[in-house]
Amino acid sequence: MSTSNGFYPVFLYYKAEEKLVLAFGVSETHEFGRQWDASVVGEYPYVSEVMSDPPRYGESRAYRVFDIVHRAEGVELLAEGGQVSSQEISEDLDRILDLFAQNLDRELADDNSSISAGLFYMEKQLEDCIIANWERTEFGSNLDLIYEDGVLVSQQFRTDIGPIDILAKDRTSGDYVVIELKRNQTSDDTIGQVMRYMGWISEKFDNQSVRALIVSGKFDQKLEYAQKMMPRIDVHIYEVDFKLREHRNS
Repeated sequence: MSTSNGFYPVFLYYKAEEKLVLAFGVSETHEFGRQWDASVVGEYPYVSEVMSDPPRYGESRAYRVFDIVHRAEGVELLAEGGQVSSQEISEDLDRILDLFAQNLDRELADDNSSISAGLFYMEKQLEDCIIANWERTEFGSNLDLIYEDGVLVSQQFRTDIGPIDILAKDRTSGDYVVIELKRNQTSDDTIGQVMRYMGWISEKFDNQSVRALIVSGKFDQKLEYAQKMMPRIDVHIYEVDFKLREHRNS
């Protein structure tokens, strides 16, 4: 997803000025429709207002500005005239991430929003990611991918009524499991599609206990209600977790 289609929380490091800005970032290269909520725009100043002629991202909104001080024992961050603890930085980051989540929730509620379009782009890549990392996913703990003559056939499994995103088998029971990603389609369309695939698998492979997993990028009340009536269909909400690990020269 292209930086949430134009807005995102970000640390901006201005090396020449020795300043670090925790900001409500606004992309300079990506077109977007909506951005940060009016409460953010109205309360927080432009980066260009708190720094003299910043080389980039002057239109982003500054949440907090830190002065970087290099000392023999390490680097310190100063703000409002005092040293800033790691706990304060963590709390600042939690706060801006919370505001970001609130903005995303509003955008995700609209299936036609630019954020939902970005979510669809991510989901197109998610299928490949799940397959490539199968053994490290929750699915890989109890489901097996299907191979024929040494060739993987699970992904985009061919049927007479269209390809299944991923078809797997339960490692214990041997039952087939249909896995479908909910892209930019309605929940009703997704449920109908999954049920058709389950019916096809049940008939073609004589598997009356076939079940399905729907993978979605957001909470969907319609899916929740449908799931109550169809116990053999489960819904998974995917989460993307990015971690940074410092590289230290030996």
